[in-house]
Amino acid sequence: MLDFFTIFSKGGLVLWCFQGVSDSCTGPVNALIRSVLLQERGGNNSFTHEALTLKYKLDNQFELVFVVGFQKILTLTYVDKLIDDVHRLFRDKYRTEIQQQSALSLLNGTFDFQNDFLRLLREAEESSKIRAPTTMKKFEDSEKAKKPVRSMIETRGEKPKEKAKNSKKKGAKKEGSDGPLATSKPVPVEKSGLPVGPENGELSKEELIRRKREEFIQKHGRGMEKSNKSTKSDAPKEKGKKAPRVWELGGCANKEVLDYSTPTTNGTPEAALSEDINLIRGTGPGGQLQDLDCSSSDDEGAAQNSTKPSATKGTLGGMFGMLKGLVGSKSLSREDMESVLDKMRDHLIAKNVAADIAVQLCESVANKLEGKVMGTFSTVTSTVKQALQESLVQILQPQRRVDMLRDIMDAQRRQRPYVVTFCGVNGVGKSTNLAKISFWLLENGFSVLIAACDTFRAGAVEQLRTHTRRLSALHPPEKHGGRTMVQLFEKGYGKDAAGIAMEAIAFARNQGFDVVLVDTAGRMQDNAPLMTALAKLITVNTPDLVLFVGEALVGNEAVDQLVKFNRALADHSMAQTPRLIDGIVLTKFDTIDDKVGAAISMTYITSKPIVFVGTGQTYCDLRSLNAKAVVAALMKA
Repeated sequence: MLDFFTIFSKGGLVLWCFQGVSDSCTGPVNALIRSVLLQERGGNNSFTHEALTLKYKLDNQFELVFVVGFQKILTLTYVDKLIDDVHRLFRDKYRTEIQQQSALSLLNGTFDFQNDFLRLLREAEESSKIRAPTTMKKFEDSEKAKKPVRSMIETRGEKPKEKAKNSKKKGAKKEGSDGPLATSKPVPVEKSGLPVGPENGELSKEELIRRKREEFIQKHGRGMEKSNKSTKSDAPKEKGKKAPRVWELGGCANKEVLDYSTPTTNGTPEAALSEDINLIRGTGPGGQLQDLDCSSSDDEGAAQNSTKPSATKGTLGGMFGMLKGLVGSKSLSREDMESVLDKMRDHLIAKNVAADIAVQLCESVANKLEGKVMGTFSTVTSTVKQALQESLVQILQPQRRVDMLRDIMDAQRRQRPYVVTFCGVNGVGKSTNLAKISFWLLENGFSVLIAACDTFRAGAVEQLRTHTRRLSALHPPEKHGGRTMVQLFEKGYGKDAAGIAMEAIAFARNQGFDVVLVDTAGRMQDNAPLMTALAKLITVNTPDLVLFVGEALVGNEAVDQLVKFNRALADHSMAQTPRLIDGIVLTKFDTIDDKVGAAISMTYITSKPIVFVGTGQTYCDLRSLNAKAVVAALMKA
């Protein structure tokens, strides 16, 4: 039994709706629009919202969306057939009203589709009932049981039947062949003019071998002669240099002519050093984060020249073929996009995007473009590439932007500290990036209390103590009216991390600290006891922000880490509504060049924003994510 079936335009106008068991379809459909359609996650035509399963189909030619909803505990086999039949009938019946492409015409139009839908629903349900369940085949019904024992015995000198059948199939594929040995070439003829064959007398073995040898020489001898002629006709290569250098008396007349090296500084070219210096800058005035810069010296001219038709295709047929490929004359199909999407998928995987995510992205682009008419002077490659770029930018732009400074000021008005918890696997840079974020908060005038809740790793407390001492030297109390801006709260090793975090939050509330940054021990996503301890820390202390720290070097591992961290936090939490990851800190971004696929994988799998990006080892090496710059680096060849 269906809960609802609705048809609406991509502009948001509901054209027709069927209410079944459910009273309203507004909530599930709005969740589908927010989580799937607006976020370009249409790789799968199914979406789960609470107790409902929603299946949808996009009509890109007329900008329509067909959505059906039913209880997820039900297994309705006829839903796919129903949605295809409704899509076909509705589009054909109201083609003229939809083609007007105006909101006023759609609002004034009357779509009386109730009777047609009930008929299609009844037919789909009956077809699913008629379909009998498949039963296992018995041995008596198989082909092997029908073969007699005599057919399985092979005699010497007799070909097996399977090989004979295969030879017949191979011979049947050739056009104009009368048998398995027939070819398109003329039949060899004797001097008498009669064709050689079994009807003109059987030949001896020596004659057959001689004739086969002559045919082989006739076939391959010409090609060998041509290859020999081509090798002989090749002109000998010129010896020596085309433009030899001028030497006088055993020395160089002008030493600067021979100096082809670029000026270096400590073994590194000065141009590369200047680019690195421009890329890795500190925070801006007033503690503002700069946008991440992924730009590189991409030769745009070469890319433009590669798209231009070559001069060798200047014939009339080549010109008409080019115009036929450019002018939009038909709607896109999956066959047209298949080769381009395969190349795009391989390109994304090479850029460190997880393989499953790359497949889902290409599938989403295919669903988005299928049936859409190409614009004038646009190729299939450019259309698919443009749609993929738009999807990637939409994925990287978060649904809810995390504004820490605004949230901290809101917590100040409530006279309580703002609590941030850092979690992640071992060695990704949690403590280092916690110190960077501390420096950024100090630059913005907020006091920070660092809670050393990593009571497992040797040297973890000492590392935070060193960072605290250096940050205190950069922001001494004398510059802030005698107020301590940064302080470390630690209880040593081997203690309960959740209890230390609770004491740190209480201490910060009493001492008037603005922000509490909780450092936790690194743990692998498969370690159940440590994941239970992390879920306990988050459940007991209820931080305002939970940040997952991941490195940009990983590919498929990023998906596994985030999925299992979220699952562990949900499974081991004692709260009714468990607290999951709120944002991502992407570290070691300066080590990957243009292989920025980890950013796509992490945001796609969790729908959570990348709040900070670490680009170096100093306190100033912290950036905010620039979605367009990341996508430009990702799409660069």
